[in-house]
Amino acid sequence: MGTPEFALPALHALAERHDVVAAYSQPPRPAQRGKKLQKTPVHLAAETLGIAVETPRSLKTAEEQARFAAYDADVAVVAAYGLILPQVILDAPRHGCINIHGSILPRWRGAAPVQRAILAGDRQSGVAIMQMDAGLDTGDVRAETRIDISGMTGAALMAKLADLGADLLIDVLDNLQGHPPRAQSDDGVTYATKIDKGETRSDWNLTAVQVERMVRAFAPAPGAWFAYRGERFRILAAEIAKPGDSAHGARPGTLVDDTLSIACNPGILRPTIIQRAGRGAMPVADLLRGFAFPAGDRID
Repeated sequence: MGTPEFALPALHALAERHDVVAAYSQPPRPAQRGKKLQKTPVHLAAETLGIAVETPRSLKTAEEQARFAAYDADVAVVAAYGLILPQVILDAPRHGCINIHGSILPRWRGAAPVQRAILAGDRQSGVAIMQMDAGLDTGDVRAETRIDISGMTGAALMAKLADLGADLLIDVLDNLQGHPPRAQSDDGVTYATKIDKGETRSDWNLTAVQVERMVRAFAPAPGAWFAYRGERFRILAAEIAKPGDSAHGARPGTLVDDTLSIACNPGILRPTIIQRAGRGAMPVADLLRGFAFPAGDRID
């Protein structure tokens, strides 16, 4: 039961070692300019693997619950599925529903654990295999793996955790008794709320360290961005100016030189990879050959 690319390593690992009776995914939705219905990554992969695909809009109806139960599954594996699982669904498989979650629980329960960990400046994150219950990522943990996430982007961390989660999942399924469920601690609980579009706009009133975290957390999509001269620019990579560099008291959002160095509060951020709306990503040095960012101007 999954939807985005994060769930693909687990799907392929399961298909190699187990009998996957069905794949549940979000329904096809309109996408891109033509608004043609587009199947999810899990939907497409399952079809390629010859696995039956179910795409209910809800699992709350008696009909969908009966359909799910009819598969007579030993276990359901959930990875970024996107639908709430009612208790009757959680109880249907013999061994219940097991979730691959992209954090070390109880830190960053919720929808966006990868991005929230980077935004918060966490030095470590990881992946947990959790026995699901009716709460929001409150179930008992069967196994977990920790990694150093310093300097990682959201996309890179997501891909790493997807691979680690698939490997850890197989270890657990191969030996359920050897991975007994362990209750989560009541201490250190945090919630990773869904990323709002408004959060992706660069806030120069933050420190340069915080803005650089934003760039990494949202790279490459949805991307941290700013507006200048009526255009929108996405920052796909950036660096923090050396401690000796000074903004000379410039207001946050002011260009402190002609190379797109931006005053923060405090510090200076220097984008290194940027993307203009409707164009491809490029090094800032290439952009500056045909587009000026004069010192003293302010960007929004």
